[in-house]
Amino acid sequence: MEIWINPACSKCRSAISLLDAEGADYTVRRYLEEVPSEDEIRAVLDRLGLEPWDITRTQEAEAKELGLKDWPRDAGARDRWVAALAGHPKLIQRPIITADDGTAVVARSEDAVRDALGRG
Repeated sequence: MEIWINPACSKCRSAISLLDAEGADYTVRRYLEEVPSEDEIRAVLDRLGLEPWDITRTQEAEAKELGLKDWPRDAGARDRWVAALAGHPKLIQRPIITADDGTAVVARSEDAVRDALGRG
C-alpha cells in the first residue's frame, strides 16, 4: 500500500495517523518532492476509476493561472489534464492510497482510509 501525501495537508496527516493506529504496512510518497510521471498518474486514475479532472484541486492558484475551469472535460482533453497534474503536482487531490489489490481511493475521510485498509 502506498499513500501520496503533502505533509502540510491536515487530511494527509489524519490518514497517516489512522494507518499507523491500525498498524498498516504502507509506503509514504511525498508527491510534491517525488512528482508522479504522466504514466503513474494515468495508472492511479485507472485504479481509482476516475478522470484527471476528478482529482484536480481546481481552487488552487495554479489551476486558476492555467484556466482549468475552462478546459474541456472529455476524452480528447484527458492527456492535457494529466500533463497539467504532472507539471503542477500541487493540483493533485490528496491523499491518495493505492491498495495492494490494485485499487486506489482518494482518502479524504476516515471512511475512505478504512476502505483502503479493507482492501489490503
